[in-house]
Amino acid sequence: MHFTGSSLSPCLDFPTSCRLSSSVGICILQGNKTSVLSGVNQSVMGSEHSKNEQRRSMVFLRKGPKLPAWEDALLAGREPKSLLKRGLRYVSLSLIMKGMTTTPDFLWGLHEVQKLNLSRNQLVVIPPSLGKLDRLVVLNLGGNCLKCLPKEIGLLRNLKVLFVNMNCLKEVPAELSLCRKLEVLSLSHNCISQLPLSFTDLTNLRKLNLSNNRFVQIPLCIFALRSLDFLHLGSNKLENIAESIQYLVNLQIFIVENNNIRSLPRSLCYISTLELLNADYNAIQTLPDDLYLLRRLRRIAWNPMDKGLHIAHNPLARPLPEVVEGGLDVLFNYLRDKKEHN
Repeated sequence: MHFTGSSLSPCLDFPTSCRLSSSVGICILQGNKTSVLSGVNQSVMGSEHSKNEQRRSMVFLRKGPKLPAWEDALLAGREPKSLLKRGLRYVSLSLIMKGMTTTPDFLWGLHEVQKLNLSRNQLVVIPPSLGKLDRLVVLNLGGNCLKCLPKEIGLLRNLKVLFVNMNCLKEVPAELSLCRKLEVLSLSHNCISQLPLSFTDLTNLRKLNLSNNRFVQIPLCIFALRSLDFLHLGSNKLENIAESIQYLVNLQIFIVENNNIRSLPRSLCYISTLELLNADYNAIQTLPDDLYLLRRLRRIAWNPMDKGLHIAHNPLARPLPEVVEGGLDVLFNYLRDKKEHN
């Protein structure tokens, strides 16, 4: 399920076919024989009746909701740059929930914008002109209908944060790896099954969300991202976690809930920085004996937001279910004793 943003047309609350006439300011329903005012017959041609209809339509428009801010600004003859907000750190522009199916042409001339929010619209395509906004630091394209990203996204060399969650992506362009300053990347809720090998160049990436996609295995390129402290791979089709996970030496939060994982690798126990390990809703039957080495896991966690070990809703072999009920210390002591006796 993909969220596609507001279904309302930018022109008041009428259907998409409804547009404002530039000459008389009356809303004309193109291709729709239904009148705005119920009960009025469109075939009536009397001059007096037409005048009354115009008056009533104009009153309706005056009482209706205002146009979206960005469209209203253009209609008023203002410069597009007047839409920019200049904060202490960034020059930003937000066009969230405007019902846009295409991006306005003026956007690509705003070269000074650093934070751009186009989320929760109905955008199907982002044009190559995106590459002109080379000062962008934060870009939010979440909640649209995008099936691909333009290769020109690689021209955004200052980009640090990118959200493309809740779209229809099946792949990610290799050119994204040219954004070497990227620190936060969310590709959740798409249809992605693999990542380009060139992603190994994203050495500054700290937070990566790949949840709710179609990954069958963790992409190899991820194990080269040594700066990662947050990795979300929940709700995919993973069946295992490669031993190479141990190379993510700075990982603090690792989420693999709602997959088909049957066991946790021993190498996972050597990531001493882990504070949250969520493996709920999998097919795990046994736990690695060295799990007690993860000393930053403070508790058996039941609330999704809590740090600790999440291991609920797995077919754990006895006596693990009873041991887990006793808490993390009881579990760690059990695993430690088990290892010593083996």
